[in-house]
Amino acid sequence: MKIVTLIENMANEQSLFAEHGLSLYIETSEKKILFDTGQSGLFIQNAQKLGIDIEDVDILVLSHGHYDHTGGLYPFLEINKKAVVFAKKEIFTPKYKDKTRFIGTVYNEDALSGRMIFVNSITEVAPDVFIFPTIDQHHHIDTNFNNHFKKEKTSFFPDTFEDELFLIIKKNRHINILTACSHRGITNICTTATNYFKLPVNLILGGFHMVNCGVEHYVFIMNYLGNLNPKMIGVCHCTGIDRFAAMKYECDTKVFYNFTGNKVTIK
Repeated sequence: MKIVTLIENMANEQSLFAEHGLSLYIETSEKKILFDTGQSGLFIQNAQKLGIDIEDVDILVLSHGHYDHTGGLYPFLEINKKAVVFAKKEIFTPKYKDKTRFIGTVYNEDALSGRMIFVNSITEVAPDVFIFPTIDQHHHIDTNFNNHFKKEKTSFFPDTFEDELFLIIKKNRHINILTACSHRGITNICTTATNYFKLPVNLILGGFHMVNCGVEHYVFIMNYLGNLNPKMIGVCHCTGIDRFAAMKYECDTKVFYNFTGNKVTIK
């Protein structure tokens, strides 16, 4: 089982594109899964350079409705004619930064006709690959909602990211947690996963949304991860380079940066 980062804020070689966003390709023995599409179609060009055929993808999972995770949705659907798209129904709720800048996902009924599945319960999309559509708020200090709003009709409301979901890959009596942006908190994601499976964690991979978190928030996350003791932590996107550097120095766990083109094998 392998995970390839098709696009992220940084690339490990000049031939690959980078952009503010995230797209992960997951290949199991039975299914080929895409987790998010970055903010444009550049991830498709990266996939070609990395030897991955986007037409062969069976499943697309969208983590939440921000443009830097869904912007490549329609370029993907133009090329791939078979993949089913999994997301929460709230993903198309209009989203704004500071009530002024639209950062959401436009619903194109024609492009999505017959291909969209809205999930509201834990769903096994491939053997031992699960979508978790509910992230319980166990630790209220660890949320990332500031200056994010959703629009309903003509009114704005704070966005608490009811549309956010994450993935679990179960392998050899361990779980691997894949998150895109962790707006509802990486510790809340991990607690939701471990409470359900009651298994140790091998890998946590994705954006932790720590780039602007305060000292108290950062210390809380670090203490939590220390107690959780996963075997590996791969951070990227909204985690922040400074936070990555601090984590790599302070964590007993192996910490790596999950840049564009990075490949992870789950054994």
